[in-house]
Amino acid sequence: MNTYICLLRGINVGGHKKIKMAGLKTLFTSLGYNDVVTYIQSGNIIFKSHEKSIDEITAVIKKAIVDAFGFEVPVFVLTRKMLTQVYENYALSPEYLASSYFALLHTIPSTEDRALANNLELPNEHFIATENCVYIYPEKGYGKAKATNTFFEKRLNVLATTRNYKTIVKLLALSN
Repeated sequence: MNTYICLLRGINVGGHKKIKMAGLKTLFTSLGYNDVVTYIQSGNIIFKSHEKSIDEITAVIKKAIVDAFGFEVPVFVLTRKMLTQVYENYALSPEYLASSYFALLHTIPSTEDRALANNLELPNEHFIATENCVYIYPEKGYGKAKATNTFFEKRLNVLATTRNYKTIVKLLALSN
Protein backbone atom coordinates (compact mmCIF):
# COMPACT_ATOMS: atom_id res chain seq x y z
CA MET A 1 0.00 0.00 0.00
CA ASN A 2 1.07 3.54 -0.72
CA THR A 3 0.95 6.34 1.84
CA TYR A 4 -0.58 9.63 0.74
CA ILE A 5 -0.99 13.04 2.28
CA CYS A 6 -4.08 15.01 1.31
CA LEU A 7 -4.21 18.75 1.91
CA LEU A 8 -7.51 20.57 1.58
CA ARG A 9 -7.44 24.29 0.93
CA GLY A 10 -9.79 26.77 2.51
CA ILE A 11 -11.83 24.66 4.92
CA ASN A 12 -12.75 25.80 8.44
CA VAL A 13 -11.54 29.34 7.78
CA GLY A 14 -13.68 32.13 9.20
CA GLY A 15 -16.68 29.85 9.64
CA HIS A 16 -16.82 28.94 5.95
CA LYS A 17 -16.71 25.49 4.37
CA LYS A 18 -16.79 23.75 7.74
CA ILE A 19 -15.79 20.11 7.86
CA LYS A 20 -15.14 18.26 11.10
CA MET A 21 -12.06 16.09 11.00
CA ALA A 22 -14.07 13.13 12.30
CA GLY A 23 -16.33 13.55 9.26
CA LEU A 24 -13.32 13.60 6.94
CA LYS A 25 -11.89 10.48 8.56
CA THR A 26 -15.23 8.70 8.10
CA LEU A 27 -15.45 9.87 4.49
CA PHE A 28 -11.94 8.69 3.62
CA THR A 29 -12.56 5.33 5.28
CA SER A 30 -15.80 4.95 3.30
CA LEU A 31 -13.78 5.50 0.10
CA GLY A 32 -11.75 2.41 0.94
CA TYR A 33 -8.65 4.18 2.24
CA ASN A 34 -6.81 2.62 5.17
CA ASP A 35 -5.04 3.91 8.27
CA VAL A 36 -6.73 7.31 7.92
CA VAL A 37 -5.33 9.98 10.26
CA THR A 38 -6.27 13.66 10.35
CA TYR A 39 -4.13 16.45 11.74
CA ILE A 40 -5.54 19.76 13.02
CA GLN A 41 -8.64 21.44 11.64
CA SER A 42 -7.15 22.82 8.42
CA GLY A 43 -7.69 19.70 6.33
CA ASN A 44 -4.64 17.48 6.56
CA ILE A 45 -5.31 13.78 6.03
CA ILE A 46 -2.82 10.91 5.86
CA PHE A 47 -4.04 7.62 4.44
CA LYS A 48 -2.99 4.46 2.65
CA SER A 49 -4.31 3.13 -0.64
CA HIS A 50 -3.51 0.53 -3.29
CA GLU A 51 -4.34 3.16 -5.94
CA LYS A 52 -1.24 4.59 -7.59
CA SER A 53 -2.69 7.47 -9.63
CA ILE A 54 -2.65 10.74 -7.69
CA ASP A 55 -4.97 12.27 -10.30
CA GLU A 56 -7.55 9.52 -9.79
CA ILE A 57 -7.31 9.75 -6.00
CA THR A 58 -7.71 13.53 -6.19
CA ALA A 59 -10.79 13.24 -8.42
CA VAL A 60 -12.41 10.67 -6.09
CA ILE A 61 -11.79 12.84 -3.01
CA LYS A 62 -13.04 16.04 -4.69
CA LYS A 63 -16.28 14.35 -5.76
CA ALA A 64 -16.76 12.71 -2.37
CA ILE A 65 -16.39 16.08 -0.58
CA VAL A 66 -18.97 17.69 -2.87
CA ASP A 67 -21.35 14.76 -2.36
CA ALA A 68 -20.88 14.64 1.42
CA PHE A 69 -20.54 18.32 2.33
CA GLY A 70 -22.11 20.18 -0.61
CA PHE A 71 -19.19 22.34 -1.69
CA GLU A 72 -15.95 22.14 -3.65
CA VAL A 73 -12.50 22.68 -2.23
CA PRO A 74 -9.10 22.45 -3.84
CA VAL A 75 -7.59 19.04 -3.06
CA PHE A 76 -3.84 18.40 -3.09
CA VAL A 77 -2.64 14.80 -2.86
CA LEU A 78 1.04 14.04 -2.43
CA THR A 79 3.12 11.00 -1.65
CA ARG A 80 5.34 11.09 1.42
CA LYS A 81 8.31 11.16 -0.96
CA MET A 82 6.94 14.28 -2.67
CA LEU A 83 6.45 16.10 0.65
CA THR A 84 9.88 14.97 1.84
CA GLN A 85 11.45 16.45 -1.30
CA VAL A 86 9.64 19.76 -0.72
CA TYR A 87 10.97 19.82 2.83
CA GLU A 88 14.50 18.76 1.92
CA ASN A 89 14.71 21.26 -0.96
CA TYR A 90 14.01 24.21 1.35
CA ALA A 91 15.41 27.12 -0.62
CA LEU A 92 15.78 29.93 1.93
CA SER A 93 18.39 30.49 4.61
CA PRO A 94 18.44 27.62 7.15
CA GLU A 95 18.02 30.17 9.96
CA TYR A 96 14.49 30.91 8.65
CA LEU A 97 13.32 27.30 8.46
CA ALA A 98 11.46 26.95 11.77
CA SER A 99 9.43 30.13 11.08
CA SER A 100 8.77 29.44 7.40
CA TYR A 101 5.68 28.61 5.38
CA PHE A 102 5.44 26.24 2.45
CA ALA A 103 2.98 27.17 -0.32
CA LEU A 104 2.56 23.86 -2.13
CA LEU A 105 1.66 24.33 -5.80
CA HIS A 106 -0.96 22.20 -7.54
CA THR A 107 0.71 22.52 -10.95
CA ILE A 108 4.08 23.74 -12.19
CA PRO A 109 4.02 27.49 -12.89
CA SER A 110 5.63 28.80 -16.03
CA THR A 111 9.30 29.69 -15.91
CA GLU A 112 8.37 33.29 -16.72
CA ASP A 113 5.87 33.55 -13.85
CA ARG A 114 8.38 32.05 -11.42
CA ALA A 115 11.07 34.48 -12.56
CA LEU A 116 8.71 37.44 -12.15
CA ALA A 117 7.71 36.29 -8.66
CA ASN A 118 11.30 35.67 -7.62
CA ASN A 119 12.30 39.16 -8.77
CA LEU A 120 9.71 40.84 -6.52
CA GLU A 121 10.94 42.49 -3.38
CA LEU A 122 8.73 43.06 -0.35
CA PRO A 123 10.07 44.63 2.84
CA ASN A 124 10.66 42.11 5.64
CA GLU A 125 9.55 39.18 3.47
CA HIS A 126 11.71 36.50 1.91
CA PHE A 127 10.48 33.94 -0.59
CA ILE A 128 11.59 31.70 -3.42
CA ALA A 129 9.22 30.12 -5.92
CA THR A 130 10.23 26.73 -7.27
CA GLU A 131 8.39 24.30 -9.54
CA ASN A 132 6.31 22.79 -6.73
CA CYS A 133 6.55 25.10 -3.72
CA VAL A 134 7.02 28.69 -2.67
CA TYR A 135 9.13 28.90 0.45
CA ILE A 136 8.08 31.94 2.49
CA TYR A 137 9.65 33.59 5.52
CA PRO A 138 7.71 36.64 6.70
CA GLU A 139 9.86 38.42 9.30
CA LYS A 140 6.81 40.02 10.98
CA GLY A 141 4.60 36.92 10.81
CA TYR A 142 2.33 35.42 8.17
CA GLY A 143 -0.70 37.37 9.38
CA LYS A 144 0.99 40.64 8.41
CA ALA A 145 2.60 39.36 5.21
CA LYS A 146 1.77 40.44 1.69
CA ALA A 147 3.43 37.31 0.25
CA THR A 148 0.59 34.91 1.07
CA ASN A 149 -1.07 31.96 -0.61
CA THR A 150 -3.41 34.23 -2.62
CA PHE A 151 -0.54 36.54 -3.56
CA PHE A 152 1.38 33.67 -5.14
CA GLU A 153 -1.66 32.04 -6.74
CA LYS A 154 -2.25 35.27 -8.67
CA ARG A 155 1.36 35.80 -9.64
CA LEU A 156 2.09 32.19 -10.56
CA ASN A 157 -1.34 31.41 -12.08
CA VAL A 158 -1.68 28.18 -10.10
CA LEU A 159 -3.64 26.86 -7.14
CA ALA A 160 -1.68 26.60 -3.91
CA THR A 161 -2.18 25.63 -0.29
CA THR A 162 0.09 26.81 2.48
CA ARG A 163 1.25 25.04 5.62
CA ASN A 164 3.71 26.19 8.27
CA TYR A 165 6.94 24.43 9.14
CA LYS A 166 5.47 22.65 12.19
CA THR A 167 2.64 21.20 10.11
CA ILE A 168 5.00 19.96 7.38
CA VAL A 169 7.20 18.27 9.98
CA LYS A 170 4.19 16.69 11.72
CA LEU A 171 2.73 15.41 8.43
CA LEU A 172 6.05 13.79 7.59
CA ALA A 173 6.19 12.17 11.04
CA LEU A 174 2.58 10.93 10.84
CA SER A 175 3.09 9.49 7.37
CA ASN A 176 6.20 7.54 8.30
